[in-house]
Amino acid sequence: MSVRKLKPITPGQRFRVVNGYDAITTDKPEKSLLVPNKRSGGRNNRGKMTMRYIGGGHKKKYRIIDFKRDKAGIPAEVASIQYDPNRTAFIALLNYQDGEKRYIIAQNGLQVGQTVVSGKEGIAPEIGNAMPLGEMPLGTIVSCVELRPGQGAIMARSAGAFAQLIARDGKFATIKLPSGEIRYILTTCMATVGVVSNSDHQLLVGGKAGRTRWLGRRPRTRPVVMNPVDHPMGGGEGKSSGGHPRSRNGIPAKGYRTRARNKASNKYIVERRKK
Repeated sequence: MSVRKLKPITPGQRFRVVNGYDAITTDKPEKSLLVPNKRSGGRNNRGKMTMRYIGGGHKKKYRIIDFKRDKAGIPAEVASIQYDPNRTAFIALLNYQDGEKRYIIAQNGLQVGQTVVSGKEGIAPEIGNAMPLGEMPLGTIVSCVELRPGQGAIMARSAGAFAQLIARDGKFATIKLPSGEIRYILTTCMATVGVVSNSDHQLLVGGKAGRTRWLGRRPRTRPVVMNPVDHPMGGGEGKSSGGHPRSRNGIPAKGYRTRARNKASNKYIVERRKK
């Protein structure tokens, strides 16, 4: 994977850094795995705006991703690596031997023609293969990790993300997550071997405000320029500071802990994430 810095032939391209898309092998998605994706504009089912700074953006269809990897023991060939407008990572189209097609999150190094398989027993810990944490060797770099068995992958799914299996004790495995948090997860939870693809995503630069609008994000008003009636940090003459950083509802930001002290999952967290 690589990135390209464009020549400044227009003002919008002066600082533009684009993805080289070296890993992409086709630009045509699998039609049977596409579904409509209607934009909400930040409104709920009553038309009330509940999320600000959302609206506009290019039309796109959702790609149905197999996060559960529950097709056990049936090998699949990687047909193509594709771009997905709904996520930062690339996706891979799998052709199973029984004729079914599915999308999965692509890992770094996954090649067209490669065979991947998922299951509970006898699966080699190779890139793209999915298996329970209890079947992997210690130290394995994984991604697309389940939090509860059968739930489907919900952790380490974005571009360049990965977790590491560092220990096992009884029915629990100890995982170091991308945030730096170390926690216990049941060994029956599934995970995929390898780092999520498109690790260069963090290097991209939009170059102009319009590109952000194409992604569906509207301009965000800074709290310090609001009036006191609109935000706790608003008001004042000229460029006065807004006081202590806090949210619109008055909850302090930057260091104030909002996690419940008696949360049930606290006992599974070995070490909190680094600040």
